[in-house]
Amino acid sequence: MSKIKIPIASPIIGDEEIEEVVKVLKSGFIAQGPKVNEFEKEFAKFVHAEYGVATSSGTTALHVALLSCGIGEGDEVITTPFSFAATGNSILYTGAKPVFVDIDPDTFNIDPDNIEKAITDKTKAIMPVQLYGQAAEMDKISKIAKKHELFIIEDAAQAHGAIYKDKKVGSLGDMACFSFYPTKNMTTSEGGMITTNNKELAEKAKMIRAHGESKRYEHAILGYNFRMTDIAAAIGLVQLRKLDKFNDKRIANAKYLTEQLKSVEGITTPKQLNNAKHVYHQYTIKVTHGNRDEWVKLLNEHGIGTGIHYPIPIYKQKLYMELGYDDKLENTENAADTVISLPVHPNLTEKDLQSIVNVLKEISQKFSI
Repeated sequence: MSKIKIPIASPIIGDEEIEEVVKVLKSGFIAQGPKVNEFEKEFAKFVHAEYGVATSSGTTALHVALLSCGIGEGDEVITTPFSFAATGNSILYTGAKPVFVDIDPDTFNIDPDNIEKAITDKTKAIMPVQLYGQAAEMDKISKIAKKHELFIIEDAAQAHGAIYKDKKVGSLGDMACFSFYPTKNMTTSEGGMITTNNKELAEKAKMIRAHGESKRYEHAILGYNFRMTDIAAAIGLVQLRKLDKFNDKRIANAKYLTEQLKSVEGITTPKQLNNAKHVYHQYTIKVTHGNRDEWVKLLNEHGIGTGIHYPIPIYKQKLYMELGYDDKLENTENAADTVISLPVHPNLTEKDLQSIVNVLKEISQKFSI
């Protein structure tokens, strides 16, 4: 197999990030401190939320947000099975039960029309995933949540800078959770962030992420060590200033790919909602000719990196099957069998983009014969 020449992801770390990290290291204040506080304020401002709570990862952000909303043993949280395992696992951490509903086959996000019939007297929250960088249909979800008095916790791990009807992802629910893993649209190396407009929820989240401390050495509730470091926050502050530029390049790359691929037989290009800004953490197509794994094999042989996000619905993971899950959701399983994520990151050149298109057209012809 040829060496991958066009990777699926390519984190961009410049001299500015390095310089800020060195400053933190020289300051001697390398754990959670003033840089974390600054990053929380700046990121909250960016997503038009009142409060930010930095955490050690996107997963711990989800865990803390759920606990802050009082989610626990015996509760149910409605979410999508077409996501990374952290979405469901974070619910399990609290003792609650993830309840999976099917997705919209065009956007891959949770289908609001499936939510209401899954609500029971145990349901406490809805956790929509803003998948691949695009918001779910939040107006419909908000209406359902309000009717049934449910929390909305956005899993916005992939949607930094995304917009839904003039509102930033991160300000659309009671709480929202972002990841800063290296492959995301911006990074802190590892890290997460909770955003909210609710002061009480923010204060509780800050306690939970730091051993339940209400003040130094006074532990009012059970908490964890889920803190971010000033080293990570220093990277995040620089990356946040670059985020719009990164996203603009992703959007331009996605536009090019869609224009070139929309008429290629056997390929369905991503759908973007009206009145929404998709920031393309992933550019994910569906293939309908031949076997998806054959497409991946041929792309890789031509040096083009790919990703499958996601090949196994959460409810089909071994852990969940052992817990008794036996769901079979048609749109989710079809997506799991047919999606391929292509490179869309800001480091792509025009030559890279044309190479991706040429190879896909060649594979399409092979499977159309």
